[in-house]
Amino acid sequence: MTTHTETPVSPEQQALEDELVATVVASFDAADNPRLKHVMQSLTRHLHAFIRDVRLTEEEWSKAIGFLTAVGEITDDKRQEFVLLSDVLGASMQTIAVNNQAHKGATDATVFGPFFVDDAPEIPLGGDIAGGATGQPCWVEGTVTDTDGNPVADARIEVWECDEDGYYDVQYSDERIAGRAHLFTDDKGQYRFWALTPVPYPIPHDGPVGKMLAAVGRSPVRAAHLHFMVTADDLRTLVTHIFVDGDPQIEIGDSVFGVKDSLIKQFDAQSPGTPTPDGRSLGDRSWARARFDIVLAPAGV
Repeated sequence: MTTHTETPVSPEQQALEDELVATVVASFDAADNPRLKHVMQSLTRHLHAFIRDVRLTEEEWSKAIGFLTAVGEITDDKRQEFVLLSDVLGASMQTIAVNNQAHKGATDATVFGPFFVDDAPEIPLGGDIAGGATGQPCWVEGTVTDTDGNPVADARIEVWECDEDGYYDVQYSDERIAGRAHLFTDDKGQYRFWALTPVPYPIPHDGPVGKMLAAVGRSPVRAAHLHFMVTADDLRTLVTHIFVDGDPQIEIGDSVFGVKDSLIKQFDAQSPGTPTPDGRSLGDRSWARARFDIVLAPAGV
């Protein structure tokens, strides 16, 4: 075996390294939980394989420990830097791919992101999630059905997004809730609400993950999107976004690899004075409208 720097590794050294891997793997043999045993042993094999593949130096190991320590130190109840790290490494999207296999036209899932908050306020059908967040008003509507086309009544829809400056409410200096809410579908599986037209924004890049992206020449910017989480009895929970057709950032690249073609939707611009679906007066403001029909897979598939 040779390394990327073509430094030869002697058979004796390979045998020494193999013995260590076998010893560490065997240390998990007594685990009572078979799933935990499988995960830990597989993790050990892959981690050691990585270390051996790149011939990790002690200095690099130390820097990696420092990096992970910094990720932990900046994480709190409003900022999850570990989720951010998982996102930018594509680990979040890969986990989603593994756990949300395609099924009879069910809506594609994508990354959860670090800005979800429990207990967002409830709004009625046709309500407004903005809560004072600034941006262009946007009417969003659609239906929730199962994969057989049956409407799903009383499905819970959580929605959240940033303001026009790219900030989520958890990034504000005060404690106000804005740009997020939940609502329920009606007996025909229909939903509708006012939101803000999504805009591209950078993920938080003032911490260790941002420094890593800068070091490798990657942009922290996410394509414009609106988050959804949809739950209903006996159906698979869906975590997804919709993206804005025509957003240049889609072609440049989404920093967390979340874009799927099926989730790119038309956000149709409406001129000032155009009548709104619910008769709301927006004065001289322009607005947009989008439709997103959601299909939920059965639970357990």
